[in-house]
Amino acid sequence: MTGRIPDAARLLPWAGPEGKPCYVIGDGTGHLSRIANDIESVQLAMAAELLDHAADMLDDRQVTAAQLRYVVARLAESLHDVHRIARSRGERLAAPSAGPQG
Repeated sequence: MTGRIPDAARLLPWAGPEGKPCYVIGDGTGHLSRIANDIESVQLAMAAELLDHAADMLDDRQVTAAQLRYVVARLAESLHDVHRIARSRGERLAAPSAGPQG
């Protein structure tokens, strides 16, 4: 045993088989962590664009019910992604530091 405290598990921004959450353990600098960071950035950018699109649709008096249902479905998917990112980041903020033990 090295006496080293294991790094905290990070919730990844995608689900595994059967929709189960995926995690990576590391210091946040590995290849998988960088991929997760990139995917989170894309998901957050897509959420911002979707919010703008939804706002435009709400201002349009000619939008159809089918169009609104479609955008609401995409908003729900996006909110799921953003919620997962927030949980992941919150868990990492709450994780104890793996610094020197005194």
